[in-house]
Amino acid sequence: MVHSAASSENIGVPSSTPPEPRKKTISNPYIHRLQRRHFLLFDVLPIIGTAVAVGLLWVIPVPTSAWVSLGVMWLLTGLGITVGYHRLFTHRTFKAAPGAVVALAIAGSMAGQGPVISWVALHRRHHECSDRDGDPHSPNLSGDGFRGALRGLVHSHFLWMRRHEYPNVMHYAPDLLKNRALLRISRHYHLWVVLGLVIPAAIVGVMEWSLTGVLMGFLWGGLVRIFVLEHIVWAINSFLHMYGTRPYESRENSRNGGVFALVTLGEAWHNNHHAFPDSASFGLNWYRVDPGYWLIVVLSACGLATDVGVPSPQRRAAKRIRTTPAGADAGDVRGGD
Repeated sequence: MVHSAASSENIGVPSSTPPEPRKKTISNPYIHRLQRRHFLLFDVLPIIGTAVAVGLLWVIPVPTSAWVSLGVMWLLTGLGITVGYHRLFTHRTFKAAPGAVVALAIAGSMAGQGPVISWVALHRRHHECSDRDGDPHSPNLSGDGFRGALRGLVHSHFLWMRRHEYPNVMHYAPDLLKNRALLRISRHYHLWVVLGLVIPAAIVGVMEWSLTGVLMGFLWGGLVRIFVLEHIVWAINSFLHMYGTRPYESRENSRNGGVFALVTLGEAWHNNHHAFPDSASFGLNWYRVDPGYWLIVVLSACGLATDVGVPSPQRRAAKRIRTTPAGADAGDVRGGD
């Protein structure tokens, strides 16, 4: 927002006072009310739904179709987050055909982790301020010792979403604001979340031809799926900024957790990602599990993705940590990336 410094006496005379810079974040009661509502609907409610689903295990057998709906919807929405929200829209690690853009944006929206433009703005701010003041979900800014580490983990994994400064999308995502398709998808975010609940409920209901099937599809393919995917993503924000291996230099405390690479669809190569945020591949090597990158390779083979970015061996070698930093163990240096 720009304000004129001219008074009524010197209207038309150029002011020597520079315009105010655009605010990077917004914080007001209306924004915080929306954050609390989203937190309750899409972060707390899936926990309740998961508890109900687990409780019903002793009463109602879960049909195979409900388990399948959980796996399929988790994979669909998880790829929407890692390939769409993260690698394509936030970091522009590749270019995608319009149809792929729409499909990835809708699939990511069904995950219930926020509208695509808001998610991108938040994540770009995270990279700008990672593990420093301004990072919305760092686990490393809550004090020293065990209590500080515990507070940091709880904050970064879950509680930060209740109330935080909202990144100005005009500053952090001007490129997405120019895309009319993404704007429409972002504005209808709640519709996509509801659709992500209705689809498994309807499919399992038809396959089982019962209202019990509808309920099982809604719970397992809907709420449980959101719960599982959310906590996988949040664990990257929390645990992988405190624990794991660190093969590459980066300005924050990002870590790799390769043992979780499959379940995170490649996101667990977190230090690799922070070291090379413009890389479509998080694993960086063919033998490191990275399902998100595998999808990008398939899209590229089908002509739906182009300009897929991967760092050169020389660039990777320049960033590799070769000596043991003070306080690090040998496992951090040997890599495990």
